Amino acid sequence: MKQNQTKKITGQFAGYVSQNILGMLGISCYIIVDTFFISKVAGSNGITVLNLVLPVFNLIFAIGSMIGVGSAICFELLRARKDERAEKYFANAVCWVCIISLFFVAAGIWAPDVILKIMGADSTIVELGVPYARIFLLFTPFFMLNYVISSFVRNDNAPSLAMTATVAGSLSNIVFDYIFMFPMGMGLAGASLATAASPVISIIICSLHFWNKNNTIRFVMKRPSVKMLVEACKLGISAFIGELSSGVTTTVFNFLILGLAGNIGVAAYGVIANFALIAVSIFNGVSQGAQPLISKYYGKGEIQSVKKLLGLGIKTALVLAILIYAGVFFYTEPLVSLFNSEQSAILAEYAKTGMRLYFIGFFFAGFNIVGTGFLSATDHPAAAFAASILRGVAAILICSVVLSYLFGMTGVWLAFVTAELITAVVTGIMLLRQIA
Repeated sequence: MKQNQTKKITGQFAGYVSQNILGMLGISCYIIVDTFFISKVAGSNGITVLNLVLPVFNLIFAIGSMIGVGSAICFELLRARKDERAEKYFANAVCWVCIISLFFVAAGIWAPDVILKIMGADSTIVELGVPYARIFLLFTPFFMLNYVISSFVRNDNAPSLAMTATVAGSLSNIVFDYIFMFPMGMGLAGASLATAASPVISIIICSLHFWNKNNTIRFVMKRPSVKMLVEACKLGISAFIGELSSGVTTTVFNFLILGLAGNIGVAAYGVIANFALIAVSIFNGVSQGAQPLISKYYGKGEIQSVKKLLGLGIKTALVLAILIYAGVFFYTEPLVSLFNSEQSAILAEYAKTGMRLYFIGFFFAGFNIVGTGFLSATDHPAAAFAASILRGVAAILICSVVLSYLFGMTGVWLAFVTAELITAVVTGIMLLRQIA
């Protein structure tokens, strides 16, 4: 590869990835602020509510991400090949997320308490959590649409606007969190309402792109196509599993920890899970930021450029993993104390030990997220699905059950590390086969 081309690709990678990391950090930071305010208003029970409904959040985000990212990849690949079918994917994605979101809206209207009970909540937690669950379920269409619109805007050469929209939405959530929960005294309902406002603001800002003269996204209204949805989902599967894996991990860990340490153990894991969301968001920022470039160069047949982007992604993930683990290891106690408003010694001990063990897994998770994103972006859905399902479901289920039985709470924390290590080996083999 020529030196000028290498510099060009490196510069593009740095621009897209840095902006996308900032955007993803914005999303994760408002969850952290939610947790902080909720811990002040409702103590450890409030954190338990948030951690029990977090997997439902993850499922909503996962579906929106799969359809949005997958459809945007199809759009980019077909556009690079000058295929007129590219323009049909945006409207199709919008239609399908609106249809699918209706199931969550119905659950919010009629069964938020049932959702909480399914996730393991006792009567105290159900009573506290129903207002929170109901509000965010009712706003599901906006959460999903936000993923679709931001993905297309990013792929249409406007990553700065997508990042600005995400950050603005997150900052508004922080402001509304404080206003609704404290001056207005709305408690957990206020926290949920503030979170629900975030994607609405993000969508409004992203929509400015549609009036830009450089916009190439078209809303071609036709009957929703199942075939196009399936094609998009095949390429968005790694994004789906990437989001869903956090929910699967949280659900499994919640049930195991409830048996080992009760609600206080789940609250401690809630602290860890919230910081883990930041780490996952950073690596998703690398993966999704690089995706438009990888898809574009792959669509043009420039394989050396594609390999260069993969190398940059893996190196970036490793450096970030080192920085994240150093921050967690040296600042564990102050980080935990932020959410331990009741000064519980048991919660602090569980969370301190858990964070230092759990976060070792991100040395492998970063590689896995970047690797599976690369496989999707280069139109290898089967390989991406296999690696993603291993990471997000199979490995974590087996490791958590076995290791928690053998080593108790320590085994729970080490399950994440072990599952990510196993997945990294498999993902590495698949990448070598694809780029050889």
